[in-house]
Amino acid sequence: MPNLANAALIVIDVQQGFLDPRWGRRNNPQAEQNIAALLAAWREAERPLFHVRHGSRSEKGAFFPGTAGHAFKPEAMPLPGETIVPKDVNSAFIGTDLEARLRAAGIATVVLCGLTTDHCVSTTARMAANLGFYTILVEDACATHERTGPDGTWFSAEQMHATAVASLNGEFVTVTATAAVLGT
Repeated sequence: MPNLANAALIVIDVQQGFLDPRWGRRNNPQAEQNIAALLAAWREAERPLFHVRHGSRSEKGAFFPGTAGHAFKPEAMPLPGETIVPKDVNSAFIGTDLEARLRAAGIATVVLCGLTTDHCVSTTARMAANLGFYTILVEDACATHERTGPDGTWFSAEQMHATAVASLNGEFVTVTATAAVLGT
């Protein structure tokens, strides 16, 4: 793992909308606690950090701006002056200025955490790697939900998380855990 002194922490979509029961059962109930620990470490070291917030395009979406679901969860609440990157698609790089901000700050390494592993975290990780950033995924600071495939096959939240991480590992990201990042 590279030196993280100038690595940016990107906290993706840690929002109240994921409390909506429509998502189903979730894995890794400790994700927010790990995210809070990462945020505390980045703040203490005065490293660059970015909060990504999803805004649903539809009023029926769980993250529609102005609704309770659009709000950040307490564990990931931005402090005054911290950068919030609004988005309305899966990738934190599409339709935002995130890449420009990272490049302007001379950041070559990004550390990702957030919700959900197989959707916005995965899409952002793939884009970050494709854009040339060294990308680290803190897998125990991510979580996702159970899913049903188009053929009716049910996949547990643990399966969805594990396969998303496995798909990213080595190709797009270096996978690590919160304790390993905090030890650097």
